[in-house]
Amino acid sequence: MKVCLRLLLALIVLFSLSGCQTGPLTIPEDLRLENWLPGLLGQASPTPTATLSPPATPSVAAGIAAVTPQPAGGAAPTTPPGGVMLWVPPQFDPAAGTSAGMRLNARLAAFTEEYGVTVEVRVKAPNGPSGLLESLTTASAAAPLALPGVVALARSDMETAALKGLIFPLDGLSTVIDQGDWFSYARQLAMVQGATFALPFAGDALVVAFRPARVVAPPLTWEAAFRLGQPLAIPAGDPQALLVLSLYQSLGGKIEDAQNRPMLQPEVLSRVLQLLADGEERGIFPYWLSQYETYAQVWQAFDDERVNALVTWTSDYLSNLPADTTAAPLPAMGADQLTLATGWGWAISDPLPERRVLSVKLAEYLSEGTFLAGWSEAAGYLPTRPSALAAWTNGSLKTLLSPVATAAQARPSNDLLTSHGVVLKEATLKVLKRESDPTQAAQAAAERLSAPQTR
Repeated sequence: MKVCLRLLLALIVLFSLSGCQTGPLTIPEDLRLENWLPGLLGQASPTPTATLSPPATPSVAAGIAAVTPQPAGGAAPTTPPGGVMLWVPPQFDPAAGTSAGMRLNARLAAFTEEYGVTVEVRVKAPNGPSGLLESLTTASAAAPLALPGVVALARSDMETAALKGLIFPLDGLSTVIDQGDWFSYARQLAMVQGATFALPFAGDALVVAFRPARVVAPPLTWEAAFRLGQPLAIPAGDPQALLVLSLYQSLGGKIEDAQNRPMLQPEVLSRVLQLLADGEERGIFPYWLSQYETYAQVWQAFDDERVNALVTWTSDYLSNLPADTTAAPLPAMGADQLTLATGWGWAISDPLPERRVLSVKLAEYLSEGTFLAGWSEAAGYLPTRPSALAAWTNGSLKTLLSPVATAAQARPSNDLLTSHGVVLKEATLKVLKRESDPTQAAQAAAERLSAPQTR
């Protein structure tokens, strides 16, 4: 009878999956029926889920002590069998063998020991059909019980997941984000439409990196940048125009009106575009920078020594730390320093309320300042907590990152980046290619952005 019931359940899952869409259904490997069926029949699964285990040997250099998971005090688990499922992208894989991976692995093992439950880790692609967001979407519709308790999401995906109802708000479940030990940008990254949906654990912000031995003057201000004598590489074709947005907002430029409609102030934008035009004339921002659409492409040009100075993400600089290179905060155009930031946060997607409580505990455990101190330095990410940055061992990096983290502001929402990015990219390219002067390009951008709302 039990086998028949299990088979019936399997068929129901199969029909549910086949009815979710009219075309061929693509289901992540770990959600496929053939991987569930053995468990439903009481047989061993052919592809068992790996259960977290502590490092085989302690890493003295990283200061990690191996921990053997044991139930705390012999107490029974407070969640259903299987513990907590954790989804992460490859760069946060605790089994990667890196210093950061070993630190995360040890932290998860400590959680297992303290709470008496296992943590099962699944590594998912950051995007694509089997990526984190798509897997959440598929599982939510076809197999809710296969959803993870905790998932590491980039800010853009976290926003999408929150609006789709794939993750739960933390308000009423956790008060950790209300603590004073957070950088302002991190709190901003955690919020979607006024509600908290994640606990930020890794940040990223725009900075300037350069080779001191190969530039005339360090580009610590825009006046100094014009004395470089060579290009300051930027992704001029960036579809989100993050650098232009950062400079525009540093001047106090508004991106929304009183009714939360997208807007641009042409008189402010023209000052940013004039900076680009002056830079193009002096060879700092040559028109050929329009071939670069991503910061990864610009970093590759720097790595290949085609350029000696660039605007880049802190993660690119910190993960490489070239011996001949230093970095500095992004020069401000206005009175106040400002740089746009993004990052990653732990979000909760567990559909079972009785298990969700422990999932929240895990997210909090992985967001604690002392842990993030060693982990963020090893992983090469901008800390989300002041206490974490204060505990870094590299003094020069602390000196660099302190003003960056303090001045950082969360990037605009997905919708605003989409609407503003298109017009700002076009204005940037027209100015660099001398197809329009800064004032005309700024006015055209503002009019184009407001046109859909005025028709």
